[in-house]
Amino acid sequence: MANVVTIEAEARERAGKGAARATRRQGKVPAVIYGGKAAPTMISVEPKVVLRELHRAGWRSRLYEIKVGDETTRALLRDVSRHPVTDAIEHADFQRLAAGEMMRIAVSVHFSNEGISPGIKRGGMLNVVRHTVECFVDPDNVPNQFDADLGALDINENLRWSNLKGTDGIRPVIQDRDFVIATVAPPTKMPDAPAEGAAGGTKAPAKAAAKKK
Repeated sequence: MANVVTIEAEARERAGKGAARATRRQGKVPAVIYGGKAAPTMISVEPKVVLRELHRAGWRSRLYEIKVGDETTRALLRDVSRHPVTDAIEHADFQRLAAGEMMRIAVSVHFSNEGISPGIKRGGMLNVVRHTVECFVDPDNVPNQFDADLGALDINENLRWSNLKGTDGIRPVIQDRDFVIATVAPPTKMPDAPAEGAAGGTKAPAKAAAKKK
């Protein structure tokens, strides 16, 4: 299951654009922790910390413990705003997680054993229908990813939600069917070679006409 990442933060006393600009002038990223039936908490964090998490896969489903002084809040990183020109991080939104309250997140799917899939070995094409799956999970049971084993998949076969590993205790948003995650499509048929003498093909040299005496 998911590892919890600790982020050191500082409290901000004021909200608003002016206060956010002042925080950025100090070299920090203004941020807010919201949700969990509590008032929003204004904080500031180091830009390199936010960049580090954005460069790691699956940051939208990663659990964070945000430490502000002696207080620790468990949260998800929900959104990051960037400057339209410099691409610098301007703001971050964290969603507070309340104990026992189910949350909706997108969990990434990790595909393995593609090289030993009989369908792919015979020329089939892997068609990934879902790279992530929207789920309802308990904050204490958040997976880093779901595992999709392609090792037994043949041509025209598919891998569904029920085939994923790491889904114990997790409820997908889609409930009315065992939905498809990936399929192996038949290989693309190569066009036939043009027949000899056909348009665009190689023509046999014509015989020279006999000269009249």
